[in-house]
Amino acid sequence: MNDDSSETNNLSRRGFLKTSGLALGAAGLATATSAEAAPWLSLGRNLIAKKEVVLFQGDSITDAGRSRDKDKSGTPNNQPGLGNGYAWLAAAELLVDRPDDGLRIFNRGISGHKVFQLADRWQADCLDLKPNLLSILIGVNDIWHSLDPKLAYKGTVEIYERDFHALLARTKQALPKVKLVICEPFVLRCGAVNDKWFPLFDQYRAAAKRVAESQHATFVPYQTMFDEAVKYAPPEHWAGDGVHPSPAGASLMAYFWLKAVSGKR
Repeated sequence: MNDDSSETNNLSRRGFLKTSGLALGAAGLATATSAEAAPWLSLGRNLIAKKEVVLFQGDSITDAGRSRDKDKSGTPNNQPGLGNGYAWLAAAELLVDRPDDGLRIFNRGISGHKVFQLADRWQADCLDLKPNLLSILIGVNDIWHSLDPKLAYKGTVEIYERDFHALLARTKQALPKVKLVICEPFVLRCGAVNDKWFPLFDQYRAAAKRVAESQHATFVPYQTMFDEAVKYAPPEHWAGDGVHPSPAGASLMAYFWLKAVSGKR
């Protein structure tokens, strides 16, 4: 027997899951319309103009199995080179929605990387591409590798924040007009993620937000998004190991990334 409140909850659940792409077919996010599920997402102006270069940067979550061979040619908008995760889903939506705008979209995420490793390859994998919009998701390895004694990584949240600030200062010096999108690092409490991650992980999240604010960057609050998502499906549904998103999790990420950079409900 259903009362009014349970029916309302069911409708809310269906609306949220629709934005995750679970009810969508091959068109991916193209038919997702509900943004009421995200009152926590600040929407500004459209950040991507015609003929611009969009670059996704980060670790394995961004990498998502992208082909390095396809990247060597420097060809934008190439599905193997864009991987199989949120970057590809977001790029596909942009290219379908704006076929005549001449957008050039690249993915240069590399699995396992931390902020200092982004810095080591930044000239070739960022500055030489001259992005107009640069989106960075980095941080989970900065804590994860410090928790694994076999890796002997001695990073701290202070090092993460310092290196992140330095990376963006270097970027702004080379590309003073670049538009920045900083994505919040996130984890879900399942798989590899256990209690030893907390409360330290929340300090990394806070550091990423401070970095975004200091650079007047658009901030995509992915942890808040997934905290909302687990009200409707278990953590394993969105990221089986607690770190790497499933297709549903990647779809949800792409949807809200697009909302953050498009300025549209």
